[in-house]
Amino acid sequence: MYIGIISDTHGVFSPGFRNFLEPVDVIWHAGDFGGGIGFAEELAAFKPLVGVYGNCDGQDIRSEYPESKFIEEQGLRILLKHIGGSPGHYDKDARVLLDAYRPDVFVCGHSHILKVMNDSSRGMFYINPGAAGIQGWHVERTALRVRLDGGRFHDMELCRIPRAAGG
Repeated sequence: MYIGIISDTHGVFSPGFRNFLEPVDVIWHAGDFGGGIGFAEELAAFKPLVGVYGNCDGQDIRSEYPESKFIEEQGLRILLKHIGGSPGHYDKDARVLLDAYRPDVFVCGHSHILKVMNDSSRGMFYINPGAAGIQGWHVERTALRVRLDGGRFHDMELCRIPRAAGG
């Protein structure tokens, strides 16, 4: 399985990210779609989409996507939530979910800061793909793709596009 991971698009899905995510089987979106339900439908028409709403998403997105999503793929327990915090500094609502689900992988967004690491204190892999959109303070936009085979991630790749660039 080939997975694209994005967050904080805020209504922007640039050609560079479209090209980068073209080979993936599914996109995991960690919230703040922006652009309304039409934008989310555009992403879902491009690739199968698993997502959660973010704090900037309106009722149209919130009626279609949950605040958090727990999925299982190839024996891995995966939790998606927009506002998550980071290892050692998790948001209180995220901590409740992390304690309840005990995921192997936690995917979140919100900070616009790319961070991928093992959280040894929770025995899980932490992924924040940064921000793919142009709204915010970040200087580069980022997206990830990763292969999942036999319950293990491998060959993670990063796409970086300067925030000011149209690509």
